[in-house]
Amino acid sequence: MRLLRELRAAYAFIERNSNLVKRYWGWELVWLTYSIVEALAITYLGAGIGAITGQSLDTTYLILYLLVGTLVWAYLATIFDGLSEAISWERWEGTIEYTFMAPASRLSHFLGTTAFAIAYGLVRTLLILGVVALSFHLDLGRANLPGAVLVLLGGSLAFIGLGILAAILPLLFPERGEQMSYAFQALILLVSGIYYPVEVLPPWLQRLAALSPATYALQGIRAALLEGEPTAALAGELLPLVLMGLILIPSGLMAFSLAERYAKRTGRLKRSG
Repeated sequence: MRLLRELRAAYAFIERNSNLVKRYWGWELVWLTYSIVEALAITYLGAGIGAITGQSLDTTYLILYLLVGTLVWAYLATIFDGLSEAISWERWEGTIEYTFMAPASRLSHFLGTTAFAIAYGLVRTLLILGVVALSFHLDLGRANLPGAVLVLLGGSLAFIGLGILAAILPLLFPERGEQMSYAFQALILLVSGIYYPVEVLPPWLQRLAALSPATYALQGIRAALLEGEPTAALAGELLPLVLMGLILIPSGLMAFSLAERYAKRTGRLKRSG
């Protein structure tokens, strides 16, 4: 019975987040359009590199390289945002005290939020891919799709843990926590090789890249899709992602629980400024 209650509570958060998307569908359309335009602009940059350099180049590989980075980041960033903004959404809607007093564990809260974020991220990323595919011929004849999906699942686990940890910032710092989580996301974007190999970064940033799960996710997915690497050869990227997920998710839940008790004790839940 307890398991059933927790699952029903998790579904309640899925349904609540779905209703929020419906309520703010105009903003959802704006951000989807922005993401599509961004993906097209980056992909056209790869297609136009020959015109920029004045040299005759085969840009097919570069287009796919940039497109994979754009799509993978769009998906992982959606998971990160969905979890890191969970507290911010509660404050915007004025429901934070009700949610934290509801007879549902924080595990159910984040389970429902995570399930919605993954589903939303997949739908959004597939829509972006569909529009880009209409403009470019994508040759994935050598791609190892099961291997790429496996690495993407590993990256999802790691980013779930990062998102839970980032959700602590708006909880403890009502005035600037959300901005801090965005800054953290921007740092991950910089060092993870979304649009370029991490080898072009300065040595000190390359050391940070080794700590980012997005680095391993991108390397593994690019190897699977662009090079056709067999799944067994992706272990070097998949194992660190799974290990990060196994560490970050429970430690994130534990840290959030401690932060929640502190926020309740110091009156930070309702505070918005």
